[in-house]
Amino acid sequence: MSLSISRQMARFALELQYDDLPGDVIREVKRYLYDSVGCAFGGFHTKDVQTIAKIYRHMEGLPEATVMVSGEQLPAVHATLINSLAIRALDYNDIYWREDPAHPSDLIPIALNVGEMTGATVREVIVAIVLAYEFEQRMCEFAIPGLRERKWHHATITQFVSPIIAGRLMQLTEDQLVNAIGISGSHSHTIGAPTAGKLTMMKNTVDPLAVQAGVFAALMARENFTGTEAIFEGKEGLMDVYGPDWDESKLIGGLGESFKILTCSMKAFPTEALTHTHITATLQAVIENDLYPEDIEEVRVTTLARAVDILFPISMSPTAGKRRTTVCPIALPGPLSTARSPPSPSMTTSFSIPCSKRSSTRSRVRPAPNSRPCFRKNNPPGSSSGQPKGSGMKSIWSTRRVIPGSR
Repeated sequence: MSLSISRQMARFALELQYDDLPGDVIREVKRYLYDSVGCAFGGFHTKDVQTIAKIYRHMEGLPEATVMVSGEQLPAVHATLINSLAIRALDYNDIYWREDPAHPSDLIPIALNVGEMTGATVREVIVAIVLAYEFEQRMCEFAIPGLRERKWHHATITQFVSPIIAGRLMQLTEDQLVNAIGISGSHSHTIGAPTAGKLTMMKNTVDPLAVQAGVFAALMARENFTGTEAIFEGKEGLMDVYGPDWDESKLIGGLGESFKILTCSMKAFPTEALTHTHITATLQAVIENDLYPEDIEEVRVTTLARAVDILFPISMSPTAGKRRTTVCPIALPGPLSTARSPPSPSMTTSFSIPCSKRSSTRSRVRPAPNSRPCFRKNNPPGSSSGQPKGSGMKSIWSTRRVIPGSR
């Protein structure tokens, strides 16, 4: 009898050792950890994070784990949510997008906070982060088409991964870890509404909630609470309820032969990932052509139908050739253009934006004298490539500027 999917995942997670990790994998763990801490410093003071922190301060509890930035001590399950949301709040942390998108660094607080609670070594924390990236990214390739195409949010993916990270650090047995996956995978399915139409604080909170759910599931399993083992392939499990098709080899095939963290990317801008190509094109067009706001009569955007579906609240048909025009209330700094490698016409939607010519001041949109290209992906310093290396969104680059009077 073949092993269940969750048991194969649990077994690999418990057997992986630090000595199994190549040097470049360990390096990437450190890079994403540093990046996540930086994102947390930026996101901690947002209203989103402060609201959750206020609730947990009132609840108090055992001082098991540290809240980033403030240094407060809270129960690990509470600190994990605050820290995950701090990393996520500005939409500036990492990105991996295949059939589904995901932000694997949302899971890093499990490694830090549960690791702190259990007294784990630094090496154990590194292994936990590798597992977080491994299974989160594999889950992005599991459903064909992805769950996002079926109108579900990628937090649905995270609920299956988060208990694995927590359970590994809690030193659960294989049976207990299988239970933890089954517990968490039973109740954190997230509809796509938080990222569709008008956005609210839930846009960046649903995934951290799925992160936290995995910690609580592992705590339950540690007390021998049981969960559904066939949570993926069983009757009315994930694969049954969400419909075809699924590629099991993407989820559990070749585990340990290579590591997915090497193919993840960092964001160049604190915006939704599908906007990056157009921001890049705008910066390049403005800087290379010395454009002024009053030079622009119209901005024409051609983008993936998926981007229109996610980014625009108005109804826009993804059918080829369908166009919708809307008025731009301000003079834009430069034209938006299509991606460097235009998608096929059958997968695009175009629209045009007429722009007013309000400004009589010829203020240039140019980099500051001390600006330099800022590549936030897998480019080594000094790389001659004009584009970041590695997989992920194309044309992701930015010019980092220091604006006078800003910090």
